[in-house]
Amino acid sequence: MDTLIYNAENYELKKLAEIAVNVSVIGLLVLCQVLMPIHASNARIAQVTAPDFDTNNIKAKILNEISPEVRKKNFDELIKQKYPKAVIANVTDGVKHIKLTKYYSGRPVRINVVEIDMKLAGDFELTPALSSNSTLKSRRTISTIAKNSNAIVALNGTYFKPQTGVPLGTLMINEKFYTGPIYDRVAFGIFDDKFDVARLSLDASIKGSGQNIKVNNINQPRMLSTHVLVYTPEWGKFSPAAPKYGVGLQVIDNKITKASANALAIPENGYVISGPKSILYSLLDKKTVKLDIKTTPEWNGVKHIISGGPYLVKNGEVFVDMTAQKLGSIGGRNPRSAIGYTSDNNIILAAVDGREGSSIGMTLMELANFMQSVGCIGAINLDGGGSTVMYVNGSVVNKPQVRGGIPLSNAIVLSKKES
Repeated sequence: MDTLIYNAENYELKKLAEIAVNVSVIGLLVLCQVLMPIHASNARIAQVTAPDFDTNNIKAKILNEISPEVRKKNFDELIKQKYPKAVIANVTDGVKHIKLTKYYSGRPVRINVVEIDMKLAGDFELTPALSSNSTLKSRRTISTIAKNSNAIVALNGTYFKPQTGVPLGTLMINEKFYTGPIYDRVAFGIFDDKFDVARLSLDASIKGSGQNIKVNNINQPRMLSTHVLVYTPEWGKFSPAAPKYGVGLQVIDNKITKASANALAIPENGYVISGPKSILYSLLDKKTVKLDIKTTPEWNGVKHIISGGPYLVKNGEVFVDMTAQKLGSIGGRNPRSAIGYTSDNNIILAAVDGREGSSIGMTLMELANFMQSVGCIGAINLDGGGSTVMYVNGSVVNKPQVRGGIPLSNAIVLSKKES
């Protein structure tokens, strides 16, 4: 009985929604009819043509926004049209897994795609995920990362240092910075209701004793002895030793508690600042400091960031800036991973197999053209080669060189939202 009542209420709500849409469209038509004579009376001053309103199209768009059933049907049709001759599987509402083969110079390339309508998949959230919740220095298989995140979809993420697993590039999860950018490489920003791609630079500083000291990076390898770096607890138990003529400052609850050129314990409620003595000693005057972290561009409201590089699609156009982002070593035809978004805010994840006769891989330009062809207006390349691996509903769905994929530092995952 409760089910019958519930279904009846849903039916009434749907009917009311349809009535509201029809009334809105009728109102728009009436308005046009009223305005047309007014425009006609001013014809001597200027030739005015009433807009050619496609009322059926307007109605369809409104219904698509308010009716899950209509949106689901439209999404199903979109995927069928966009990926002809592909094998398409439904993962859950609003999430499709597509397997297809394309040919380049007569040779095959296997591609696995997951496309997500984030409104239909409203119970799920797209986030980066680390291989460990406690440290950056960790590597695990994508199946382990996915299972630890309760994910139904996962794709390998940004570059990382093979020896340690520390991500090489910007990584933010739930508004918390884990690592800063390298060479201002392009990053993918995830907001509550949109996505963005941009080359990201760090705008961070340590303020104290009347000083405003630039922070060059967070939890990243030192590139210059003159750089000021910050190490948080996610880096590990101890910071690296300070550079030559440098010093490390241990900070607990915004208070400098220790200074040393040697490795320092990184406190759970603080961090370690490491850099030249000539710059950092001035902070010791009052020993109270504040770490301020921003980015350029300033992505207000961004919840998650994962970097990669180079660009693949920028403002709807193919754009591959490999040299500008110092990524010359990843050229050629290889296994590839990519993430992008469409004008409708659908997410597209792609994993391309390579380095074998049955799938030769893609160049970056081929990958960029593919991402644009499936509707991306913004897309970036992720770590590829041996790292390329995609997981859907409990299984690795592509064929990485190492069975199950090599251990990874991080991934991009689609998981059920926490209630």
